[in-house]
Amino acid sequence: MENQEAIDMFNEHDLNHDGSRYYIPPDLVDKCIDSVPNAITLFDREGVEQFTLKEDQVHFDPGSAAIFILDENTGEIRQGLSQDFIRFSRVVEQLKYIEAQSTALIYQDVPKDAQDWHRLYLALSNCFKPVVTGTFRKESFSIMKELLLTCRSSEDDLARKPLAIFDACPSPPLKWSDLTTQSLIDAAKSMIPSEFVSMPLAGASAPITLIGSITQHCAECLAGVVIVQLTKRGAPLIWGGSPAVFDMKHGTTPMGAIETMMINLGDVEMGKSLKLPTHAYMSLSDSKIPDSQAGFETGMGALLAGLAGINMISGPGMLDFESTQSIEKVIIDNEIAGMVKRLIQGIEDHGTPFASDILRDYEKTEELLSHPSTLKHFRKELFLPSPIIDRMTRDAWKALGSKSTWKRAKEESSKLLEKSPVKPIDNNLATELKNIATNALKKV
Repeated sequence: MENQEAIDMFNEHDLNHDGSRYYIPPDLVDKCIDSVPNAITLFDREGVEQFTLKEDQVHFDPGSAAIFILDENTGEIRQGLSQDFIRFSRVVEQLKYIEAQSTALIYQDVPKDAQDWHRLYLALSNCFKPVVTGTFRKESFSIMKELLLTCRSSEDDLARKPLAIFDACPSPPLKWSDLTTQSLIDAAKSMIPSEFVSMPLAGASAPITLIGSITQHCAECLAGVVIVQLTKRGAPLIWGGSPAVFDMKHGTTPMGAIETMMINLGDVEMGKSLKLPTHAYMSLSDSKIPDSQAGFETGMGALLAGLAGINMISGPGMLDFESTQSIEKVIIDNEIAGMVKRLIQGIEDHGTPFASDILRDYEKTEELLSHPSTLKHFRKELFLPSPIIDRMTRDAWKALGSKSTWKRAKEESSKLLEKSPVKPIDNNLATELKNIATNALKKV
């Protein structure tokens, strides 16, 4: 432990320690787990209920805090600018299956001390969806909370209708830093949900065995549970992570490795066994462009995460070991998320007419396209993708320019950016948010 406020709490409970290393007894862990809410309902900027994180319900949000953007015009990876994030947020608002937004890009055209809260300002200004965010400095939490309170009538209203989730990343192995611990404490005091993003790196900062990394992840998250619940009993939290294996050949941290996905799935099983809302970084790729590798790594991760019933799946749009965001890829990943949601919806028995009845009708007409059951059920039974997905004949594909998925996604981004906002922000709210940001910038 590095944070003095947390150390004081631990000392008040007479926890054994060796310097800054604390030993948390099982009975205290159990008591704290019992007080964690097993569901978190998130609301949008206007206070309208959006979705609930509980049980096996599955939701997607873009991966957070990329430091680069894949330029749509040049196809090159470069540092992000605020205008890139504005465009990204406006696109995410239009995507049906990406149900939450995130502060997905760290851009370089604001002062470094403003890079955390300024992203939240632009996110709230350009997209109505609930937002996953986080602090880079202790001092930023109060500014971010002020931005959130602008969207609510009071602190109690913000607690009843949470708009944001604050990510908090322990430092592997087995350390909660001063900054991230303070984020947990500040969020708990305000009843704002915290999302643990434990990052064991198998073979480097965690045991090379998958079960060893899962064990370390569990220990780090359990410590987080205790910190949050000792701060405020009943404060909401999400059991999550972004583990990886260490690539021994290239010295990289592949998020698309099957073993990384396996650690994630094990982590989530632990969270589910404790009946906590769950999270994982999946549905992303280590490729540098939206190519075949990006497709299969993202698709595999999204599908496994969906089948595991992970409540918040972070990763859409991300490339290059979580360092890069791509507008084209998040548009493609929206289709993947839609297919995953269709799969977990399952196969429904619609009752009459039964298949035998329908097939007897076929004997009369020799087609079922116009059958009442087809007309009644096809929109519900079939996932109908956007033009991003190629289901045309080859001749039709050629006639439209023989375009790749990447090219089609680029064209779709232009169309989405031309659309009006799904929920335009109230002018007074926009002004209040801008005033907070303007005043805060004067102090950095």
